[in-house]
Amino acid sequence: MRVMVLVKATADSEAGVMPSTELLTEMGRFNEALVDAGILQAGEGLHPSSKGKRVAFDGPERAVIDGPFAATGELVAGFWIWQVKDMDEAVAWVKRCPNPMYGQSEIEIRRIFETADFGEALTPEIVAMEQRTRDKAAG
Repeated sequence: MRVMVLVKATADSEAGVMPSTELLTEMGRFNEALVDAGILQAGEGLHPSSKGKRVAFDGPERAVIDGPFAATGELVAGFWIWQVKDMDEAVAWVKRCPNPMYGQSEIEIRRIFETADFGEALTPEIVAMEQRTRDKAAG
């Protein structure tokens, strides 16, 4: 199963405080361990929400909202995509992670939908379209 592991933002990450060399080294070692275990598929840090935008949808209408965004603890400062056997394995890996922030922080783990999760709504035509899209994206 695939999961998205979300590093929650803090006041420091939203203020643009960069990690120390020590933390970058620790996270690099952790990422190497994930790669060596065949788990890591992708992962990146994100700039603060002050450099971001949101697009709000209301029927056909679209509104662009400039950052920063409120509720810092609900924002995402970085992410990984992992391939794990189950949620317990993902939790075990997160427990091994260095604290990604100064002080208190949280990491959220969310399962990624797979094709089979959509059941009957996913017709053979949609499956073929999704595969074409994946093939094009892969180059």
